[in-house]
Amino acid sequence: MDDAVLAAIQRWPDVPAVSGWLSLDQRGRWRLHPNGDADQGAPGESITSPAILAFIDRNYARDNDGSWFFQNGPQRVYVRLDAAPYILRVNQDGSGLQTHTGLAIKRISTWWLDEDGRLYADTDAGPGMLDGRDMPRVLDALFLADGEPALESLAALPLQGKLEVSYRPDLAPAPSTDAADGAADAGAPGVAGVAGVAGVAGVAGVAGMAETADGNETSDMAIVTHATRAHIAQALGYTPGR
Repeated sequence: MDDAVLAAIQRWPDVPAVSGWLSLDQRGRWRLHPNGDADQGAPGESITSPAILAFIDRNYARDNDGSWFFQNGPQRVYVRLDAAPYILRVNQDGSGLQTHTGLAIKRISTWWLDEDGRLYADTDAGPGMLDGRDMPRVLDALFLADGEPALESLAALPLQGKLEVSYRPDLAPAPSTDAADGAADAGAPGVAGVAGVAGVAGVAGVAGMAETADGNETSDMAIVTHATRAHIAQALGYTPGR
């Protein structure tokens, strides 16, 4: 959090918090609600100023009750979460994940899969949902303990089922332009949708790398649990829609 913001909190500690003015959509975009109608589900307006976006990113945090807010100087502005507190994306060099605010993800303790096939993670930065546009690349980088690709097992995982995987972007095949276009055209499909798109996720290509995976130092394994969105939010300690 910015030093100037912390100083403002100290100077004016009793400014009341507000809600209804800011939301975070499923793509990790901040949305402004000039009419204060975020809590009524209104779509809001795009924020286009890079300086304002960067300011929100730097001063975004969680309170003790699990609600997320933007600290606007001395005033706390609670955020409506359309999906999760963070939206996770593949970083620029493809070596790992980062949050929509630019925080590098260093550790993933658990993965979660919801009823629509969207992938969530409990990370060292906080809980997040994977940006749908990056689903094919991340699914290509998930491996089972025996080095086999995890995609088909994830697609078949029943509700309340669990599966142990490791995230190994270093072993995933190079991203395909056709795959990215297919994911965009399909409206950012979930796991089952990606598994069913020809050329997306490169299952055969990843399977051919199993021997290579076994010969490398494996990353930490983590459990994927298939659950409802409501259960995931409860387990990860946040409230969707607030």
